[in-house]
Amino acid sequence: MTPPQPVLEVKDLTTRFNTQDGVVHAVSGVSFTLNKGEFLGVVGESGSGKSVTMMSLLKLIPMPPGEIISGEATFDGKDLLTMSMKDLRHVRGGRIGFVFQDPMTSLNPVVKVGPQITETLVLHRGLSSAEAKARAVELLEMVGIPDAQSRLNSYPHEFSGGMRQRAMIAIALACSPEVVIADEPTTALDVTIQAQIIEIVKDLRDQLDTAVIWITHDLGVVASLADRVLVMYGGQIVEEAGVDDLYGSPQHPYTMALLRSVPRLDQKGQDLESIEGQPPSMYSPPTSCVFAPRCEYAYSRCVAENPVLQPIGDGHRAACWWDVEKGEPRYDY
Repeated sequence: MTPPQPVLEVKDLTTRFNTQDGVVHAVSGVSFTLNKGEFLGVVGESGSGKSVTMMSLLKLIPMPPGEIISGEATFDGKDLLTMSMKDLRHVRGGRIGFVFQDPMTSLNPVVKVGPQITETLVLHRGLSSAEAKARAVELLEMVGIPDAQSRLNSYPHEFSGGMRQRAMIAIALACSPEVVIADEPTTALDVTIQAQIIEIVKDLRDQLDTAVIWITHDLGVVASLADRVLVMYGGQIVEEAGVDDLYGSPQHPYTMALLRSVPRLDQKGQDLESIEGQPPSMYSPPTSCVFAPRCEYAYSRCVAENPVLQPIGDGHRAACWWDVEKGEPRYDY
């Protein structure tokens, strides 16, 4: 069996925002690896740091007030975080595509859809205007937009929500990037269109062998798409595992609570469980377990020391002092 080939390696990424109310510690020491052709799901509640983590990699956060304090993001042997903006522009859109959550605010409303696609092809691939236009038609057809030739002359407001999201995916895939980051791309769409978008991304991943990072709240989508899952809470990764292992044997109390809150067909008539308590304040750097105030297993060490993400099985990592399976503290790290 061929060992996985890392395409992106992130180590100790820390991002904060300097605001009038204080310093927001949005991302604290995040580390993960994305392998070639892999579908990586990133889940967690709002404010957990999912989007800020991925936008920091390409310096897409506003700076100021945002500030990347530390970390490395190695892509093709180079650190994205220390790369000049000139060099980074060649990576953005060309080798790493980004699909934003709201296509209506991401697409330029006063520019036709066609030029927004061809611009990427001319800039990153050096195609002529005619070649770029022909490729743009192919891309729109690839993502399921009918009458693609004439649709190049449409403005974003003339597209439905689903079509705008398809156009964003076409732009992200225009240059056949090695990595595509999709930031909750189906949130504002109805379930039928969501399913279509998901199928499009799955097919394109299989065709192009592109690695995908899919940020979402929807654990059902992750279960059907992802090879591996990162669970984020309070600006940190609290658990990482293969999708079957994570759903079958979650090892962090927050992951367990998330899974219990998902509606299930085999539990009709039962009330959904909610996670009691409030998300952590991000104005202080984490010195204890960020989930401890809401955790049913928390004990003295959880309050005294912030657990680090450590291996607890084959490809499975968790940041928790408590062994939920054995029902006792985990002292082996």
